[in-house]
Amino acid sequence: MTDSNIKRTTSSDSNRGKARTIGFLLLNNFTMISLASAVEALRMANQLSGEELYAWYTLTEDGEPISASDGIKITPDASMYGNLNLDTVIVAGGVNVIKAYNKRHISWLQEMDRKGCKLGGVCTGAYLLADAGLMNGYDCSTHWEYLASLQEAFPKVNCSNRLFSIDRTRMTCTGGTVPLDMMLNMIKQEHGYQLSAAISEMFICERIRDESDQQKVPLRHVLGTTQPKLVEVVALMEANIEEVIEMDELAHYVGLSRRQLERLFQKYLECSPSKYYLKLRLLRARQLLKQSTMPIIDIAAACGFVSTPHFSKCYREQMGLPPSEERGAKNQVVDGDGSKVAVKAKPKLKPVVNPKGSLSAGAFSEAKTESTFGSVNLKDKG
Repeated sequence: MTDSNIKRTTSSDSNRGKARTIGFLLLNNFTMISLASAVEALRMANQLSGEELYAWYTLTEDGEPISASDGIKITPDASMYGNLNLDTVIVAGGVNVIKAYNKRHISWLQEMDRKGCKLGGVCTGAYLLADAGLMNGYDCSTHWEYLASLQEAFPKVNCSNRLFSIDRTRMTCTGGTVPLDMMLNMIKQEHGYQLSAAISEMFICERIRDESDQQKVPLRHVLGTTQPKLVEVVALMEANIEEVIEMDELAHYVGLSRRQLERLFQKYLECSPSKYYLKLRLLRARQLLKQSTMPIIDIAAACGFVSTPHFSKCYREQMGLPPSEERGAKNQVVDGDGSKVAVKAKPKLKPVVNPKGSLSAGAFSEAKTESTFGSVNLKDKG
């Protein structure tokens, strides 16, 4: 991808020479690897350039420690209400994101948008931005596990299966190490290819992925390129969950007979095409039950079922419980003795905490001892 094909952010020339200040809003059960991937790119940009190009802060709603999905607690720099002059806010989401935020988060993000902040999300953080109405009309990427529910709940958002999307004043990405790629592309836009390539070399990345890269579909990952017809059929199934395609039509689309299609599925997936298709639809339904407030009758229709009773019967047979119980289970947790108990209410907010200084300042000072410090001349942008 050339520079001309990359969507530019709207930074002005007057901001050059001033550190871009980024606040990472941590939601409960955020994924640590996504946060670290994003922050490390900024740290290395400062180190290699020999300039403090980026300053970053970690934020929570009340300034209190918060747990990542791996159980590690992070003590943030500040409450989101701290008096910080932020250029960008990036929401770090993770497990069960719908339960990880509230109306105060939404209101604060809307206020940041009104102040002209660029907004972003890593892993499932885009879901909160979408719920706040801040992704309407923008390209959006999120982890594949939440893609279906985000599309259903927020139809005005331009969801895609891309690893990340940088669209004007919005930048969103999937999870894992993808935030590193998104940040490298942002750094490339703002400070040139030479710096982003040098950061990639420091982190031993084989290549910098761009917006044309798609999330990996598990089946493609398993089969690779050895069974293109099978991969094509499954892709058709995944793209047609609501309007179900008949088996004979599926076979015709990929140039196979019905019998050949049956044999392919039995050999490589150990089930019939119709059973695999049904499982895909029920897995989509499970995501919507757990990640949205859509009525069950609407979920049934969105997943290609002609009636709610038929949907409930199929769901119970596949998942072991009816849809109503699946939805009810998300509001409970399991106690030590195995019994289910209601989720406890969140305690009242504590006073706002203000940081003493950006984390980037200490990291920048330490970086001066590294041999690579200042090794990239930003005046010679590539």
